[in-house]
Amino acid sequence: MPEIHEECGVFGIFAPAKQDVASTAYYALFALQHRGQESAGIVVNDDGVFHSYKDVGLVNDVFTKENLRRLGEGTMAIGHVRYSTTGAGGRENAQPIVVNHLKGNMALAHNGNLVNAFELRSELEGDGSIFHTTSDSEVISYIITKERVRSRSIEEAVISAMDRLDGAYSFLVMSPTKLIAARDPLGFHPLCYGIREDGAYIVASESCALDSIGAKLVREVDPGEMIVFTKDGMISDRTHCGREKHLCVFEYLYIARPDSVIEGKSVHEARKQAGRFLAEQYPIDADIVVGVPDSGLDAAYGYAEASGIPYGIGFIKNKYIGRTFIAPGQAAREDRVRIKLNVLKSAIEGKRVVLVDDSIVRGTTCERIVRMLRNAGAKEVHMLSSAPAFLNPCYYGTDIDSRENLIACHHTVPEIAEIIGADSVGYLDLGKVAYLTGGDGTGFCTACFDGHYPTGIPSETAKSRFERWERPISENPKFRKR
Repeated sequence: MPEIHEECGVFGIFAPAKQDVASTAYYALFALQHRGQESAGIVVNDDGVFHSYKDVGLVNDVFTKENLRRLGEGTMAIGHVRYSTTGAGGRENAQPIVVNHLKGNMALAHNGNLVNAFELRSELEGDGSIFHTTSDSEVISYIITKERVRSRSIEEAVISAMDRLDGAYSFLVMSPTKLIAARDPLGFHPLCYGIREDGAYIVASESCALDSIGAKLVREVDPGEMIVFTKDGMISDRTHCGREKHLCVFEYLYIARPDSVIEGKSVHEARKQAGRFLAEQYPIDADIVVGVPDSGLDAAYGYAEASGIPYGIGFIKNKYIGRTFIAPGQAAREDRVRIKLNVLKSAIEGKRVVLVDDSIVRGTTCERIVRMLRNAGAKEVHMLSSAPAFLNPCYYGTDIDSRENLIACHHTVPEIAEIIGADSVGYLDLGKVAYLTGGDGTGFCTACFDGHYPTGIPSETAKSRFERWERPISENPKFRKR
């Protein structure tokens, strides 16, 4: 497992009249930047003509004023920010994907991970399909295109394609006249839509993207639902609805922005609740509660609120550095920890510190942060995770494809405390996770913690499973010289 990534972010707009939809997508992708820092792309629909630009990098690096100007105006646009869960991180895997087929154009932006992508791609290649990327998103685009050629409409093609897709997907499809949003029947990843005062329909992975462009949240796209936006309004198809929901609980714990609302529940409040649960589990005698920016802050506040221990600012964050959890490569992650956070020594020196973070994955980042507190004069450091211990691979979009580097798989809690240099370590109790949003304890996927997968396990799990076909034949392990 060379690295761990989170999910992608998707955005779409259907406007009642031609306007600068590219700039709207640009600002919305800024709001979704936390979901992917590897590449970004926008496709604009101008009377059925698609204008596309995408590249590796952050949103403001990819889209200069000139690039946005060239995209021009239109009535529709879709956008994407990516972190790879299948396939490498090069420009060829940036999204949205644009397809020109027998019945017109189509663009697709996808968040998630299919568990049957390997089988589908093998079947498609056997039928003569030629792939240009190594992502499972292109598999989805091929399946939809194949169905579109023999269907009466793009929405019929999407419904038929959903019959064949297994796993996690929240995607947007743009045709010359329609914008389609679809979510997998188990609802692994969030997808919501809203409306702006000018009548434009907006679809995004998180509600914070709607807020950023002045749109009002209407509701979530339900698990298994397909919504079609046209000039005549919107149509909902619930052919694939009705199964038990399995929303990724890590959306609440880490992935989503705290100002987002998912399934009607505040991400900020869910994280505070995790902190309250930690205070019940671990009543530590300490002087200050400190959160690791950014996704550990809300849980730390909840711990302080429940325990009565003062909440304090322990770290000053460099706002111009991205998230270390999804920085590509271990060396890059470690470098970013050093320049991303600095300890506020006056708040820490001589104090017994409760340190709250969103998770403990490998332990390397935690070890560095604990050491920083020690160097700043902390008397004690008690490390708490607002997530349970990671013990299993994730096949649905959070790129944990192996148990090899998960510290909790190989060490006891006291051993982990010793490894990272903390006086104690504590994880959120698995039984508490399902109650973070005040529900009845159902509706979440917790497979990365408990190993209870709601789908079958994919036959090929490596992130690079589609890349072996791109190597020279002499480098392929199946090739043997005679």
